[in-house]
Amino acid sequence: MSRDAICTRPIIIAPVLPEVNPPMTPESAVRKSVAIDHFRSHRNSASLAILAIFDKGVLMRHVISALVMNEPGVLANVAGMFAARGFNIDSLVVGRTESPELSRMTVVVDGDDNTVEQVRKQLAKLVPVVKVRNFTGSAYIERDLTLVTVSVQPEKRAEIVQLAELFRGRVVDVARDSMMLEITGTEEKIEALVELLRPYGIKEMARTGVIAMARGTQPPRDESEKAGAGKRTRSLSAGPSQALPPS
Repeated sequence: MSRDAICTRPIIIAPVLPEVNPPMTPESAVRKSVAIDHFRSHRNSASLAILAIFDKGVLMRHVISALVMNEPGVLANVAGMFAARGFNIDSLVVGRTESPELSRMTVVVDGDDNTVEQVRKQLAKLVPVVKVRNFTGSAYIERDLTLVTVSVQPEKRAEIVQLAELFRGRVVDVARDSMMLEITGTEEKIEALVELLRPYGIKEMARTGVIAMARGTQPPRDESEKAGAGKRTRSLSAGPSQALPPS
């Protein structure tokens, strides 16, 4: 076969768009809408690839709390609903509450805002689910407890104790060639300590997962309160509820 008889198909490469786009102006929003309509009307491979990039949302970390009734199968139903949407559950914790008939379920997932909101609404429609709340955009406290066993010789124990004290942790067990630490805090705090302990050698680690509760004082949500909260004023008569304690 001669070289002239060989037919090559053109290769269409879809442009790589950034994951996070800057805030769009009304003009850019109109241009984006027109472009999406154009790509949907031309059902070729390049158009489908670009359309998938447009439709893809920005993945964010979401902490969802669900108050559920103590009934068999509730945990499987909630986990199955997230799995059906393709979510990879990063943390799932279920524990008792002040009421013996209710349990609090805390789920940590990564996903776009629209899809997570749809899942939250579907969870609220389940009969055993009493209340569902997404803590994204609100003031809340989260905690994670970790037990980690580190390989350490007697001459290095003082270094491990100093690291634990810096992160407000404590030593709960000491053996001939290892130490067990207990630390409570946010995921970022625990991950920072774990990275510092890795050079010593981590033998075993167990984490409870994230639990979260809303703060008693929440930021204002309506526009008038937001406008008034933009400028801080000092006053001797200001109540303590205007300041949030550190976590």
